[in-house]
Amino acid sequence: MGAASTLANVRRDGERLVFSGALDRPACAGLWKQLQPLPDAVRTLDLSAASRVDSAGLALLAELASRSGGVAVVGAPAGLAELRAAYRLDHCLAFAS
Repeated sequence: MGAASTLANVRRDGERLVFSGALDRPACAGLWKQLQPLPDAVRTLDLSAASRVDSAGLALLAELASRSGGVAVVGAPAGLAELRAAYRLDHCLAFAS
């Protein structure tokens, strides 16, 4: 995989964080810095334009969801469903009971 495969971006759109690109380990450090401090009033993580998610990307998203007090997740990039199941996270990225 080349460097272009790891390009990821996040932008704020009201109460929505819109992610694009591959949410993988190389991208997450930069995204985490960009998201500090966590924007107020985030209610939706929009992954519609994200190409894939690895375990580092899932950890970033789950932390954002937790700090926001719960979010809706829109979109299902490659890897998300499998990782959510493996880590027993619900559709809002919280630990399933």
